[in-house]
Amino acid sequence: MQIEQLEIFDFLRSHPPFDALPHEALERVTAAVDVRYYKAAEQIVEFGQPSEYWYVVRSGAVEVFRRTGTLYNRLTSGGYFGEFGLLRHGRVRFPARALEDSLIYLIPQSVFLDLFDNNEAFADYVEIEDRTRLRQVMSRREDANDLLSATVDTLVTREAVTLGRQASAREAAERMTQEGVSSLLIVDDNPDIPGLPLLSGILTDRDLRTRLLAPGLVHDTPVADIMTPHVVTVSHNQVIFEAMLAMLRHNVHHLPVMKDQRPLGIIALSDIIRYESRNSLFVVGSIFRAQNTDELAALVPDMRACFTRMVAEEASAHMVGSAMTAIGRAVKQRLLELAEAELGPPPVPYCFLALGSMARQEQLIVTDQDNALIVDDRFDPVQHDAWFKALATFVSDGLARCGYSYCTGGVMATNEKWRQPLKTWERLFTDWIERPTPESLLHAGIFFDLDGVWGRTEWAVRLRKMIARKAQGNSRFLACMARNALLRTPPLGFFKDFVVESDGRHTHAINIKRRGTGPLTDLIRVHALAIGSPALNSFDRLREIIDAAILPLGRGQDMYDALEFITMVRARVQADELTAGNEPDNSVEPEKLSDFERKSLRDAFLILSNAQKYLKYRYQPGRSN
Repeated sequence: MQIEQLEIFDFLRSHPPFDALPHEALERVTAAVDVRYYKAAEQIVEFGQPSEYWYVVRSGAVEVFRRTGTLYNRLTSGGYFGEFGLLRHGRVRFPARALEDSLIYLIPQSVFLDLFDNNEAFADYVEIEDRTRLRQVMSRREDANDLLSATVDTLVTREAVTLGRQASAREAAERMTQEGVSSLLIVDDNPDIPGLPLLSGILTDRDLRTRLLAPGLVHDTPVADIMTPHVVTVSHNQVIFEAMLAMLRHNVHHLPVMKDQRPLGIIALSDIIRYESRNSLFVVGSIFRAQNTDELAALVPDMRACFTRMVAEEASAHMVGSAMTAIGRAVKQRLLELAEAELGPPPVPYCFLALGSMARQEQLIVTDQDNALIVDDRFDPVQHDAWFKALATFVSDGLARCGYSYCTGGVMATNEKWRQPLKTWERLFTDWIERPTPESLLHAGIFFDLDGVWGRTEWAVRLRKMIARKAQGNSRFLACMARNALLRTPPLGFFKDFVVESDGRHTHAINIKRRGTGPLTDLIRVHALAIGSPALNSFDRLREIIDAAILPLGRGQDMYDALEFITMVRARVQADELTAGNEPDNSVEPEKLSDFERKSLRDAFLILSNAQKYLKYRYQPGRSN
């Protein structure tokens, strides 16, 4: 070697990950190095340009940025960058510029990939093992989604127009005409905080048409009589996607934006349509316009197209799950409307429950139906059950036609066991918590994720509060739930390689729901019960668990990233199957994943494995939690 190459060789040999390379491999790298000098403030690579080199800092300092312009990392001698672009899509993911005059070693793409493919220790070090690597993967996903960073207040173009609740409908119409708006916020005096009005309701053009003009009311009717009370609102710092989900969930077209308890403005459906997931809004609208089950079933291709589009555009797992749940809820709600139109009014009040992934807002495109019925305590099986059985059958059959398969375990409202009065549900849940059995623990893993989708939904809230209150201090029940949560383990062998099996039409596959997302949601539920969290969504539960500080530092974020990544691998494989014209399922064949995905998936499963070990330790029988 020439003197210059000897200097490069010695430098690389003294820094990881080169220090673990065989002598011959390091010589090949040294021979291929291109040396370049960059002045302070000079751009080294731009976002999106082709990735051609891996960069190693010889001297000086380099700053690496996210695509949003925020600082990602600062590197000095021995630091390296550019690996993500070489491993993903062949484009620069993180722009970089010299902070001061810097000498940089450029290693060609072909040499880097050869090292990465043929030196396991090198590959592991470059990608950064376990949770740190996975955190970087998820950071890039977050940076790639504008909907996760753009907040609602960016859509507010003018101050909210308000009117007192004693004003007349005529005054409201005149004010709307003068201001050129289609909605008003109706406010009332606040006896507790003078000068801070209370938001009492919202009045829209539609309210004037349907509640004033159509019934023929006089123009002097107080706006309080025709407004929509119990207003759905969003906070100014919530992301736009959350506002979209609120519109989906509550089927409203206007959302007041609140800041410091004051209305900042109003955003309308037209404001949201400019953003991502437009299709899901239109699908939900089509669902509520469907006149029968045939028309609902005809929307299945649109539901699937919405799912594949969101996955293709790299929406987060939380976003995809929330949007697909909103679609599923809309289908269930419309079926219940159609059922009541056919069967007549219910003999006693009821609440139709969603259980499992729909309740947690974590549905993907492959899901079965878990549901149940709460009926009023005046329920008489002899007089009333025929009507409720017919309702449950109508809904269950309709869901099956719309792609939500029957529950093989019979957890459906068609099963008379799961059509019970409120007092019976309260007694059942109390028994499951205070006197757990193997069977009741399995039920708790399903029924303790419950949400009301129709009827007296406040009953579902009441049950959730009771569960949270009774479970929080019951160490024996938590220990039993923890033991149950350990029954499904991640698919890792002794040497941390994947353990595959034959799964359906797939050979050498992993059921990524049964061995990945399922065990993760199970253990997250245990921690949530332990802190008395009322949250349903696993990501929301994790945030509260992190805030409660019951986990070792960093473990909560690890679990968050692991759940996000495993879910998105599952979603992407399902979307790929749909695109190929196949019926999707929950099977993933590791050999069909990229090296990058396999390594990150293994990291996520290792996080799950460690989380299960900690769960077993924390909720030992007799241990104070």
